[in-house]
Amino acid sequence: MSLCIPKGFAARPATMDDLEKAVSLFNACSMSLLGVKQHDVHDQAVEWKTPLFNLETDTLVVLSPAEEIVGYAEVWDAEEPHVSAHSWGRVHPDHRGLGIGSFLLHWEEERARQAIAKAPVEAKVTLGHGVNSKDKEAQALLEKHGFKMVRHFWRMEIVLDDDVPAPQWPTGLTVRTFDPVHDLKRTVLAVRDAFKDHWGEVETPFEQEMKFWNHWITEDDDFDSSLWFLVFDGEEIAGVALCWPKNNEDPEMGWINALGVRRPWRRRGLAVAMLRHAFGEFARRGKRKVGLGVDATSLTGAQRVYERAGMHAARQTDAFEKELRPGIDVRRQAIDEAEVG
Repeated sequence: MSLCIPKGFAARPATMDDLEKAVSLFNACSMSLLGVKQHDVHDQAVEWKTPLFNLETDTLVVLSPAEEIVGYAEVWDAEEPHVSAHSWGRVHPDHRGLGIGSFLLHWEEERARQAIAKAPVEAKVTLGHGVNSKDKEAQALLEKHGFKMVRHFWRMEIVLDDDVPAPQWPTGLTVRTFDPVHDLKRTVLAVRDAFKDHWGEVETPFEQEMKFWNHWITEDDDFDSSLWFLVFDGEEIAGVALCWPKNNEDPEMGWINALGVRRPWRRRGLAVAMLRHAFGEFARRGKRKVGLGVDATSLTGAQRVYERAGMHAARQTDAFEKELRPGIDVRRQAIDEAEVG
């Protein structure tokens, strides 16, 4: 590694024994930037145990002379066809300005370059990194290392009134909750179909994706099948609203983890109906707010749908990207109206 960390500091892969100290670092960073603790030990453990993610090869921690974890980085590149690697990192607010961020970013890039050999020979390969729009220091560091801002993503929120509007379902559609035993495969297929029009999407092997979904619903204690809503047209899933009962930083907020409508059922008011259905259920459970994440310039116009339902952009994440190898960009960049029909 050509870049060096400060004298007296050390670097090594993370282990499960580092879990609580790593989460403490992450929360120190979010408290410094946003004034909230965003991270939870259980959720981080679930993430670290994700299939195909290897702490030994995919993470790096920086230790201070006092053996405190003051820096962390991770790279995700296991999903085929390996055209996009994604990285994430943190440096403790008390240890910034020492070169730790540059050291970690250099490691991320070198680690991500291992994906190149696994990608199709003609494909462009990139490394992505998301940064909160308020974190100007991190943005400057990424730009210094050759990253460019390519997209904005919003966290959208709504404060629920005492009288949440009832959903108006399109004619012929019905809604019910998710059955983990019988619905997983067709739900995954429906989500893949709905989100194939998302910017940056690329088709991944179905069986690989099933492993991820099985992991999330079996390992995450917060998974609640009664908050996963499936909308049917006969035997076909037309849309999904997959919700989580809480948001780590705000116990008063319910979270919509994924909301998608398949192409044949779009422009009929289904997305707004699903939103209001979720709002109503969260209100019934005593939640006062609901949030979700969305591409700020969604190819399907999802952000405008959420605005019509009363949501507003509360926070922005800026997506940065660095080209690791030139080639054909096989990821979704636009929607051809002829595709939609």
